[in-house]
Amino acid sequence: MKWTGRYKNYNVQSFRKDLISGCIVGIVAIPLGMAFSIASGVKPEFGLYTTIIAGILISLCGGSKFQIGGPTGAFIPILLAIVMQYGYKNLLIAGFLAGIFLVLMGLLRLGALIKFIPRPVTIGFTAGIAVTIFSGQIGNFLGLRGVERHEYFFENMKEIVLRLPSINMYSILTACICFAALLLTPKYLPKVPGSLVGIIFSTLAALWLFPGKVTTIGSAYGDIPAGLPHLEMLPLTWDNIVPMVQPALIIALLGSIESLLSAVVADGMTGSRHDSNRELIGQGIANIITPLFGGIPATGAIARTATNIKSGAVSPMSGIMHGLVVLLIVVLFAPYASTIPLASMAPILMMVAWNMSERKAFAHMLKTRTGDSLVLLVTFLLTVFTTLTTAVEIGLVLAAVLFVKRMSELLTVDKVLPDPSSSNEKVKAHMVTEDHDCPQVAIFTVDGPLFFGASQTFERNFHEQIGDGRHLHVVLIRMGKVPFMDTTGEANFSGLVKKLQSSDVTVIVSGLRPQPRKLLKKTGCYNLIGEEHFFEHTGVALNYALGKIESQKCQGCRHFAFRECSKLCGAESERHAISDLAGPLVREGKVTF
Repeated sequence: MKWTGRYKNYNVQSFRKDLISGCIVGIVAIPLGMAFSIASGVKPEFGLYTTIIAGILISLCGGSKFQIGGPTGAFIPILLAIVMQYGYKNLLIAGFLAGIFLVLMGLLRLGALIKFIPRPVTIGFTAGIAVTIFSGQIGNFLGLRGVERHEYFFENMKEIVLRLPSINMYSILTACICFAALLLTPKYLPKVPGSLVGIIFSTLAALWLFPGKVTTIGSAYGDIPAGLPHLEMLPLTWDNIVPMVQPALIIALLGSIESLLSAVVADGMTGSRHDSNRELIGQGIANIITPLFGGIPATGAIARTATNIKSGAVSPMSGIMHGLVVLLIVVLFAPYASTIPLASMAPILMMVAWNMSERKAFAHMLKTRTGDSLVLLVTFLLTVFTTLTTAVEIGLVLAAVLFVKRMSELLTVDKVLPDPSSSNEKVKAHMVTEDHDCPQVAIFTVDGPLFFGASQTFERNFHEQIGDGRHLHVVLIRMGKVPFMDTTGEANFSGLVKKLQSSDVTVIVSGLRPQPRKLLKKTGCYNLIGEEHFFEHTGVALNYALGKIESQKCQGCRHFAFRECSKLCGAESERHAISDLAGPLVREGKVTF
């Protein structure tokens, strides 16, 4: 996407629309940035820094006109796990490395490959992340004291149960006020961010009605400093980098999926078209620079992007303005944010989890009771009970295995003969019967990709239908419906050819498509069969095959598999002789045909 295309016909009116949408999205992003940061196990200001820096850079360098970038709920489980296992400084290194991986993915033009990740996997881990986010806020909602964060779901649930005696009714009341605002604001004030209204009302209620009774951001994490932190280089030593490579790859994979899904949603809402590779590069640049200012990993935010579009945005300037608005608010009002109760943040994150859970798609796919249902359920359960890394890896492997199984089931090998009743005497499988099958010529139609997953099916079907093939003189293999062949499929095909040729059977092929032809030439199988034995059309190939049979073996044959059989077996002259003898009897009414 060229810069001129991003700002084509841009004017003062366009800037006014971008300014308004940027202000609205910026206000929405502030409570979310702090909430996501706290849920990820780091101080709230780091989420604000990410919203500012990554938000501006993603809009400047990305491939979507309307994308809003920043911290998102999808990152919470993986970031929390990294913080707990390696610490905050190493999280910054992981984010930096993830940015490099994203840039490389964009430069290698891998943006289009993200769409090949199976939908059951994405829905499964998204729903699993939603459960993790929701359950992680139960402690703050109830105001439990002394709750320690653990990496795994069971341990966190056990911790909550153990801390239930410390439940704080003031925290529950604060959370309920915020929750009520989240539900009522869209209904009565649809243009006002519900999260902002919820935080303001619940914070004021806590300050005026029961001051000092609930845990706040300031009491838990210290005061939020105004402005941006200073640029600080990361300790990029070999010992620090190596352990962070795998977490960085997961961050990059998840970030690429989230950002491109968000860009697709934006395209659907606006009729525009994003540049997926440029989007990955923009995301990468943002994640390389943001950690230098203490920010956590960022990606495209679907909800904020949709809000940006609904608010009238016309260009990436709205995303830049959203970052500047957050910066201005942080500089002017950061100290006041320290008084926000953690119980006010809990309903916001719970609502985010509910909205991102893909519950309808999850239930629909589960009801199908197919292999996809299994992939969905396994990915979901592993995301909740183990780690996102394990869930994605096993989910992808399981999806690949099921895909191979399905593709192998698509391959069919049918023995066929011409059907005189059809137009152009097309060959069909139902024409082959015990009493209607040529003893010397066998015709097979191969339908489907001939690859490693289907090679056994191919070999077994041929063996069942022709055995060792010693009774045959010619085997015609119709390959027009084989779009792809890999080296395993070629090995099985070559083995069949060699086996038939060892029994003095001539192998001819019709309709061979470009990719299998190219592979057969590379492996030498093409020369093994002989160029003169390849034909474009089955009719020409069949004429050649009938010319190779032994006519004396046709004498007395009553299969009549082909229209030429009457002449080859001498049945034509025999039929005339019977007709001459039976003529007088027919005229006398003694014989009826």
